[in-house]
Amino acid sequence: MTRPVPWIPSVLYGAVLLGGLYYAAIGPGSGVRSAGFAGLLCALAVLDAREWPVVPGAVFALRAVLLGAVAALDPSGLSRVLFVLLPFLAFFVWGRTVSVVLGAGCVAALAGVFTVRVPHWEVRAEYISDLLMFALGVVLAIAMAAVAVREQQARARLEGTLAQVAELSAARERNRLARDIHDSLGHHLTAIGIQLEKAEAFASLDAAGSAQAVAHARWSANRALDEVRASVRTLGPEADSGPAGLGRALTDLVHHLDGGSGRITLEVSGTERRPLLVLYRAAQEGLTNACRHSGATQVRVDVAYEEHGAVLRVADNGGGLGTAEEGFGLVGLRERLRLAGGSVDLRSSAAGTVLTVRVPW
Repeated sequence: MTRPVPWIPSVLYGAVLLGGLYYAAIGPGSGVRSAGFAGLLCALAVLDAREWPVVPGAVFALRAVLLGAVAALDPSGLSRVLFVLLPFLAFFVWGRTVSVVLGAGCVAALAGVFTVRVPHWEVRAEYISDLLMFALGVVLAIAMAAVAVREQQARARLEGTLAQVAELSAARERNRLARDIHDSLGHHLTAIGIQLEKAEAFASLDAAGSAQAVAHARWSANRALDEVRASVRTLGPEADSGPAGLGRALTDLVHHLDGGSGRITLEVSGTERRPLLVLYRAAQEGLTNACRHSGATQVRVDVAYEEHGAVLRVADNGGGLGTAEEGFGLVGLRERLRLAGGSVDLRSSAAGTVLTVRVPW
């Protein structure tokens, strides 16, 4: 694990170096000994300045040897505080258990040194105080390491969560664009195909009807181009409002798709409070399926503006869906209605198909 607080050892090395040099300056210390003391502290600082590409245990053992040498050359005794770095750094390499065991070992080792060097130290307040302060330093070092590790882990989890959110947002945007392409461009291409087939069939029989079919196909092509341009301009979250005047937009849609044949009828009742894009897309999906797949000769579109919302019903007398599974268009429509807080009901039989969509205001 990468050490999250690399500055702590350097701060301790600097403090001990200043304290040791000051003690040597005012006391009877040796210049050679002080130079060795300072050199070893600098070596420790270099050792902890970077991550070494070797076995962590080898670096840790070298650090412990250098700390022991620093303590041997330090007549002031201040360097014993550096041994709290052993359980502190061990926490990042081997975890809490090893760190606690090593900390207890450092406290026991200091007590052993006092026992060897200082007779009857256990009844001298200054040495008992030193041992307690060292033990407290070990506890604080382990606690600080635990907090640093938890913070690092929390940051890693947060980064992972943010990456997942970004991925989900990108997937949602792709799905939205795919729905827009299917519902708008796909519908208009279907209408163009129907009108061109009509124009081809009536070219030699009804020149005026053929020209009208071509005009309707051109209208659908222009509408498709306008909607593609609108999608490219926004590339943002889908608005919940549809074409200005939904009833008028649906009338226009039915007129150009039907071409005056009377095959598709539209009935609007109630007072429109505001346009709803999801209803317009639902009408496009229902009419596209009825004209392309069902073989229906009659398609009826009913829109009712009620007190709590709007209801769209598209019914045809075609052959129904049979055993066919719902395509991308219906799946996308259900997702649109889910986001809008509405519902979709699809009933199909050999007598025809009825698509009912409800959207709250």
